[in-house]
Amino acid sequence: MAQIETKDLNFYYGQAQALRNINIAMEKNSVTAFIGPSGCGKSTLLRLFNRMNDLIDGSRIEGSVMIDGADIYARNVNVEDLRKKVGMVFQKPNPFPKSIFENVAYGLRVNGISSRSEIEGIVEASLQSAALWSEVKDKLNKSALQLSGGQQQRLCIARALAVAPSILLMDEPASALDPISTSKIEELIFELKKQYTIVIVTHSMQQAARVSDRTAFFYMGVMVEFDDTTTIFTNPKEERTLNYVTGRFG
Repeated sequence: MAQIETKDLNFYYGQAQALRNINIAMEKNSVTAFIGPSGCGKSTLLRLFNRMNDLIDGSRIEGSVMIDGADIYARNVNVEDLRKKVGMVFQKPNPFPKSIFENVAYGLRVNGISSRSEIEGIVEASLQSAALWSEVKDKLNKSALQLSGGQQQRLCIARALAVAPSILLMDEPASALDPISTSKIEELIFELKKQYTIVIVTHSMQQAARVSDRTAFFYMGVMVEFDDTTTIFTNPKEERTLNYVTGRFG
């Protein structure tokens, strides 16, 4: 069974329709990449999976978004609980102006964990999972804002992992980073999919080809094609997909 699935999904910002009739199913412990030109709806769709678009006045949804078989837009859904299960990493690293330790511990304290030893254990495990522990273990009390951009982004990933999600959404997580930091994030994605289901929006087709198992190509709010990543990049069925991945437009 797919872990994330949409059925006949339409989404509107006021009168403007941003997504049209999206039907997609994403498997557990896989990486799915969303590609397409700017403004095509890929980040909008990503943000529907943890209801980030709820914060936008006048937005509305038709159809359904299912996670683990349950409609996350049903009336009885607790959005805070949903966001623990579905972590989010944004385009620009956004650490809190706190220590490295407190950045990762923040969500644990909000969720009512007060045991110092439990918090320390989860902080270390999360930093290990984000491939950052060896670089910061001796300066956990230093400000997170002193870290490099790439380290800050991995810290944000550790912060998302600390509350034990099962799904990780990544909205262009490496677009603000240098090539070395980008490759570290990509290696990390490869490791993380053993434990998490990952959906990544990326402008970089090379990145999509490197990190994802399946790729969806979007154009003007429509999902043009969704298939194994190798197929999308080497033998797509739709001419618009071929034109995009070969650089003829976009």
